[in-house]
Amino acid sequence: MLDHNLEELAFRESPAPQIITKNRTILRCNKAFATLFGYEVEDLEGELILKLYPSSADYYEIGERCLHALRIKTSYEDERFMQHRDRQIFWARARGVTLTPEQPFNLMIWSFERIHHNRTKTAELTHREQEISGYIVNGLTCKETAQALGISHRTVEVHRGRLMKKLGAKNTAELVSKIIMVTNPEH
Repeated sequence: MLDHNLEELAFRESPAPQIITKNRTILRCNKAFATLFGYEVEDLEGELILKLYPSSADYYEIGERCLHALRIKTSYEDERFMQHRDRQIFWARARGVTLTPEQPFNLMIWSFERIHHNRTKTAELTHREQEISGYIVNGLTCKETAQALGISHRTVEVHRGRLMKKLGAKNTAELVSKIIMVTNPEH
């Protein structure tokens, strides 16, 4: 009995944000995971992980990519935008392993971590463009972004313009949508 209690304690108190999912529904999550997303544990258990995505399109697209990868091997990893309870969108690294390879989503263990920028070269974005894109998707103006980064607002405007051109966006709403869609690279 003591071993079971220690295992439960280790999962619950682990500093690594972790969840156990069944068909993309959160069966169990630890305190660190709930805190990462701004919730209490009981707010997340029993919920579809869709609750933590910026859009349902992201949820379905990442799900398809993950399922495809899990048919080849039993683990999956990527970097993606996720959404905090306060609606702030942030970069996260997700790592998952299936315990049921014949039906990959049937039972999985995942760990997540917040990252401060996307380290992959998504859509050939520079490090600064990736960094600024995180502020754009959270609705900050060029002046607010410049202040947060300690650079001139004109520099932010130049990078924003390059992002719009690279991603083929005509307005801010389209730019936000395209940033979210292209920041989920194939692995």
